[in-house]
Amino acid sequence: MSSTNKITTKQRLQIDRQKMAEQAPLIRNANFSEVNLGLPEKVALIEAERCLQCRDPKCVSGCPVMVNIPKFIDLLSQGNLEGAARSLLSDNALPSVTGRVCPQETQCEVECIRGNKGLPVAIGYLERFVGDWANGKGQGFGLEVAPPTHRKVAIVGSGPGGLTAAGELAKLGHSVTVYEALHKPGGVLVYGIPEFRLPKKIVETEVARLENAGVKIVCNTIIGRTYTIQELQKEFDAIFIANGAGLPVFMDVPGENLKGVYSANEYLTRVNLMAAYDFPRADTPVLRGARVVTVGAGNVAMDSARTAKRLGAECSTIVYRRTRKEMPARAEEVHHAGEEAIQFEFLAAPVEVLGDEKKRVRAIRCIRMRLGEPDASGRARPEPIPGSDFEIPCDIVVVAVGTRANPLLTSTCPGLKLNKHGNIAVDENGMTTLPGVFAGGDIVRGAATVILAMGDGKRAARAIDNYLKGAPTGAGNT
Repeated sequence: MSSTNKITTKQRLQIDRQKMAEQAPLIRNANFSEVNLGLPEKVALIEAERCLQCRDPKCVSGCPVMVNIPKFIDLLSQGNLEGAARSLLSDNALPSVTGRVCPQETQCEVECIRGNKGLPVAIGYLERFVGDWANGKGQGFGLEVAPPTHRKVAIVGSGPGGLTAAGELAKLGHSVTVYEALHKPGGVLVYGIPEFRLPKKIVETEVARLENAGVKIVCNTIIGRTYTIQELQKEFDAIFIANGAGLPVFMDVPGENLKGVYSANEYLTRVNLMAAYDFPRADTPVLRGARVVTVGAGNVAMDSARTAKRLGAECSTIVYRRTRKEMPARAEEVHHAGEEAIQFEFLAAPVEVLGDEKKRVRAIRCIRMRLGEPDASGRARPEPIPGSDFEIPCDIVVVAVGTRANPLLTSTCPGLKLNKHGNIAVDENGMTTLPGVFAGGDIVRGAATVILAMGDGKRAARAIDNYLKGAPTGAGNT
């Protein structure tokens, strides 16, 4: 029996949004354990009861991977955890990931009708709870796979877009091989997002589910160097490129070549994927600064500044040229950073990194900014205030001002049309200018969110399936 028969709308509206327990700020900022501790089952069931089970659920259209949110929440509210897990996993191959890092507050939850009278349903919390419950049951919750089609698909990149496409294509019966440049699968999920936000064990478990469904993952393989797209075309019937946009953007100011200046990509990769926090027991070193400045205000900047604090920085400061209101990072990440004693220097822009006689960072020189008219992004344009220069003493600078497409793959495949930013151009189905070669995620969009890449992967999988149904037997079957 549906939970809608057990509780009235009036009763649902009287239930307050449940809170998730967290590590205490001044304890967690010295360790890499997860900050959010998850909901106990009893609390998750209470939160699920808050869902109004709308006839026209806007939350679904707000989700880039179109999870049937009311269905899995309704099953959860009845105590049918197995049904909730199977429903959720049928729509989302990585629920424990998205339940932790997806910006629900600007997507599904912002569309939640329950939010018109109080706070929206904590969809992300419930997604995490159900995903973790399923993971705790081992591989009993594997993907349901159709009979083999004997069609072969190559996926370039094992980040969220590539893994999502792999899961969808495997469910359709296709043979899927994922090529990953690094030594572990997961892409940005393992090299970019810190352990305290997304434990590596979660990614490993969800990747294992895909492998158990027949997805083959080949690591230490760089497409554009180990193999080219043209070589993959000889072996596979279709290709999905989801290698992200991992080429760092720097500030283009004097002093960026000093010792102690990192791109956020390098800094986080060293710590997250290569265990630099455990040097010298781990092979990869990382400089530990007493005073660290991170430039930028997105989620990557928050991750970098909070990582620096956990590595022992006495003062970890974020420098941003606008105000708190314009910060692109998730509100929760900004809140957590503030709780963890991260400092914020707003309305300031770096103009030079200063070094000592040994060419090591000693300070960063900034200029004060004021906000002018809105720019193309709709945010107020920052304008420098002449004569307002000041210095922030520091020994590490982490630059987190964005990324762009790495040309390694595209430079070896001249048939791929690119846009002016170097991203791959695709049609409405995600196909590139090469027949049977599709692309999605950051390599198409530019730097964006995990869930948008996953949405691209899911749409591409459908398009690839349609393409394979209509295409003659390809190279993978010759």
